[in-house]
Amino acid sequence: MIMTLLIIGGLVLLFAGGEILVRGSVGVARRLGMSELLIGLTLVGFGTSMPEMVTSLQALSDGAVGISVGNVIGSNIANVLLVIGAACVIAPIVTNPRALARDGLVMLAVTILFAAVLWFDMFTRLMGIMFLVLLAAYLGVSVVLDRRKGNPVADVHTGEAEIVETHGPLWLSLVLAVGGIVGVVIGAKMLVSGGSDLARMFGISETVIGLSIVAVGTSLPELVTSVMSALKGKADVALGNVIGSNIFNLLGIMGVSAAIFPFSVMTGNEAERTQPMDVQAMDYDQVTSLVTMQDMTALGLSVFLLLLFAYTGRKLARWEGAVLLTGYALYMALSFNLLPRFGGV
Repeated sequence: MIMTLLIIGGLVLLFAGGEILVRGSVGVARRLGMSELLIGLTLVGFGTSMPEMVTSLQALSDGAVGISVGNVIGSNIANVLLVIGAACVIAPIVTNPRALARDGLVMLAVTILFAAVLWFDMFTRLMGIMFLVLLAAYLGVSVVLDRRKGNPVADVHTGEAEIVETHGPLWLSLVLAVGGIVGVVIGAKMLVSGGSDLARMFGISETVIGLSIVAVGTSLPELVTSVMSALKGKADVALGNVIGSNIFNLLGIMGVSAAIFPFSVMTGNEAERTQPMDVQAMDYDQVTSLVTMQDMTALGLSVFLLLLFAYTGRKLARWEGAVLLTGYALYMALSFNLLPRFGGV
């Protein structure tokens, strides 16, 4: 009973806290005169990723490496297959290949880099700092390029900011921002605790918990933002929001996580870990990766399908959204062994 309340309560607080945090921070930024372009590029896309950030750090501090890494991988998969899939089913997303060229290719490159670091198990403090430097460079270049006239990417980022409505004075926005942070922190602690208990009780891999329950919960802000964008006839904003969020998840969240808590995704007696594993959901008789080839294949395919659908036909149609949603349902079924699972390390 307590475990269920922790999970449900954590999900609710993460969702509500994430929403309030974005609205509060955007409200503060507007009162301080920040441009809609810069707000869309930073606060909206990255602000909706705060639940993932806090949850991953909380999981690492508790020694639940699988939940932390699974949360990031699962959130990126859910952002594409679930969030974009749902938005497409509501309203087809008209795409601009020029606007997608830069951020879409950056997302692809960052995903490949993350896969390489994961394969060689190199989540050191130095690697975390390098990830953060790359993120800062991406933001800096994006700001410079987006300020040029006629840049279609600027319209996408501006639209991300415009979809967030803010009202009230500066003090209210500050209260909302602080309250959102508190809600996200408490929600993350509850969700990680409940997820760890669930893994122990049913013998489920902590990584699967991170890939599914935790990932979906921390992706709720992106889901709500994208669905609302589609309902308001601005479905293209959903695409820009997800791409920005996915880049931040891999470079920002994994960068901060590795910089603060250098960790290893390998389990077993021979694996060297800088953080003790409190949730031992895997078999420790041999060295095994917490992340399977199936998980990385799903991540790679989600990025490939998104770029393929977006670049061909100049729009994401409803049937393509249905394909993405079906892919997510299939992946979840494989993760919980409802279908034959493939892949080892």
